[in-house]
Amino acid sequence: MGKNGYLPLFETRPARGLVFFRSYAASIFIGICFICFHRVSYFPVTERWVWVGMFVAELWFSFYFFITVIVKWNPVFRCTFKDRLSSRFEEEELLGVDIFVCTADPRLEPPTMVVSTVLSVMAYDYPPHKLSVYLSDDGCSDLTFYALLEASGFAQLWLPFCRKLKVEPTSPEAYFQTTPEPVDDAFMANEWLIIKKTYEDMRIRIESMTRLGKVPADIRKEHKGFDEWDFVVSRHDHPSILQILIDGRDPNAIDIEGKALPTLVYLAREKRPQIHHNFKAGALNALIRISSRISNAPFILNVDCDMHSNNSKAIRDALCFFLDEDNGHEIAYVQYPQTFGNLTKNEIYGSLRVVMKLELAGFDGNGGPCYIGTGCVHRRESLCGMKYSKELIVESMAMKYDRKIIEKASSIEENCKALASCTYEENTPWGKEMGVKYGCVVEDILTGICIQSRGWRSVYLTPQREAFLGMVPTTLLDTLVQHKRWAEGDFQIFLSKHCPFVYGCQNMPLKLQLSYCIYLFWVPNCFATLYYVFVPSFCLLKGISLFPKISSSWGIPYLYVIVVHRVQSLVEFVWLGGTVRGWLNEQRMWMFKRTTSYFFAAIDNILKLCGFSKSAFIITGKVADDDLNRRYEQESMEFGTSSPMFTVLATLALFNLFGLVVVGTNKAINDDARIKVFDIFGFQILLCCVLVFVNLPIYQGMFFRKDSGMG
Repeated sequence: MGKNGYLPLFETRPARGLVFFRSYAASIFIGICFICFHRVSYFPVTERWVWVGMFVAELWFSFYFFITVIVKWNPVFRCTFKDRLSSRFEEEELLGVDIFVCTADPRLEPPTMVVSTVLSVMAYDYPPHKLSVYLSDDGCSDLTFYALLEASGFAQLWLPFCRKLKVEPTSPEAYFQTTPEPVDDAFMANEWLIIKKTYEDMRIRIESMTRLGKVPADIRKEHKGFDEWDFVVSRHDHPSILQILIDGRDPNAIDIEGKALPTLVYLAREKRPQIHHNFKAGALNALIRISSRISNAPFILNVDCDMHSNNSKAIRDALCFFLDEDNGHEIAYVQYPQTFGNLTKNEIYGSLRVVMKLELAGFDGNGGPCYIGTGCVHRRESLCGMKYSKELIVESMAMKYDRKIIEKASSIEENCKALASCTYEENTPWGKEMGVKYGCVVEDILTGICIQSRGWRSVYLTPQREAFLGMVPTTLLDTLVQHKRWAEGDFQIFLSKHCPFVYGCQNMPLKLQLSYCIYLFWVPNCFATLYYVFVPSFCLLKGISLFPKISSSWGIPYLYVIVVHRVQSLVEFVWLGGTVRGWLNEQRMWMFKRTTSYFFAAIDNILKLCGFSKSAFIITGKVADDDLNRRYEQESMEFGTSSPMFTVLATLALFNLFGLVVVGTNKAINDDARIKVFDIFGFQILLCCVLVFVNLPIYQGMFFRKDSGMG
């Protein structure tokens, strides 16, 4: 029983097996102490700077290990009690939720994928008249508008169908791909086929328009909204376009069963070439303002256009936190994991498995997870810049949100367009103190830090059924570029006034400030990793030993730390649902990202500090041809596009292969020489062998593969 006499709506449980993890961490710490003592005690007379470099790299790895231990020291997991929520609040008493879906380019983010995501969130198991769905189209595409118009009609059939069959997932594309036709009920089977055919017909129409590249004149005449594109010069030069396709406040906005439909709104905010539009952050802030006039729900869910709902009860789960009488008032946002539906069995390009299933749970135990930009339910007041105050929150929760029609939809559309103009934010706190923060390519992380620094808490929820399923990049270059952007933005935050140790020192616990370093320090990781990847192999060619002899007892700490650390990583990965081969791919991508993505992110940060570069938001493509998809499903790495990143990877791979070949042919001429060489250079030879093994896909691509994935 809670303090107010109510049963709590959620429960917090500590992770299991922490004794084993903490024992492992303590043993690694002891091993690190021995390594440091060896480095200091056996300082060489010659080649001292190479030795110092190794010591500095190892000190950095030790520091970063300390950060990961802080993050994983006390992870917590949450569970909700939706039955208590239902018994405590009638359907009419549940508060409204505004849902933001963002898209930016119909070529990279197909309209069929976008509307499938929109339909999935419209079909939540929640009073539909309490839902308002907003699509922000930063590509200002009439093709996307046409697709949304088609979806608004299909929703009249889809939502009743989802309620009747308790459909999961509620994305029609995902549902019909994964769910077979019901065979035990002839009536339902017939309805299933009708809905599927209706959806297929809609999808074909949308894809036909997309291939055509424009909406024909006869179709444009059918809806007044297309007239707005008469004033569009280009996707970067156009006025605000706002269309309320379904007005949920209108009693005539009903489905085929006569039940209310959610509000559905299309927005393409104004853009002009001479005015910076702040990418996704600017789009979200425009949606916050527009929604405050149309629906003004107290809670906001934002999802990327490629992340469809996979759990129709996700909103009810989130409200269990916000509406909890004892602790709900201090919660700013509920963050769901970012999970993917298109991963290969062994995750060829790695995944965010450990980040999403363990590290963010560790953040939660240390004070609250970071905001990761999608799959997050926000309290509107906290997102709009309010500082935490229990009294103000209790007062705002007591407010009634009137959804009666006050003015016509057409009037709202015209009156709200100014809120999405590109000059509206001039000389205002938007992007600084209000809304999503500007000036950083990872606006989500920065926004989360600012919210937590105002005294709010956040929670992390990993429901048994994933709340959302997105799409992971399907090429190596897309993966590396995506991580370059993340690393660049994270390090930019560390160097800015919003660094958690400065901006959040008053309201954020120290352990949470340190937790953020696991991502803010991705960029510095590249230097220590590059040193370890290149210098030991180079010194092997020069006959310079950088590690203890194999026969020396000082080799034990090195061997213990390396082997036990990697074994623990493997156990952790498999425990979280991965495969052994998937773990190997994760280690490979770990090295690839540190030697390319983080390295180029470091260069970009240096250029920005010198005033030679500006932030740019890069959209990861969601479209792939059949050959690329086939190679991805076969887990064959894609090298078909030239990139400086591939040049770095190939250079390092060839250098380590050359070093191993030279040692194998020149150093080990006879048995005695082989034994002596291995005793002196054993650790360097083993490191070189590991690096060669990690780079096997690169050698295969350079020397053996002839498919189009190699250009």
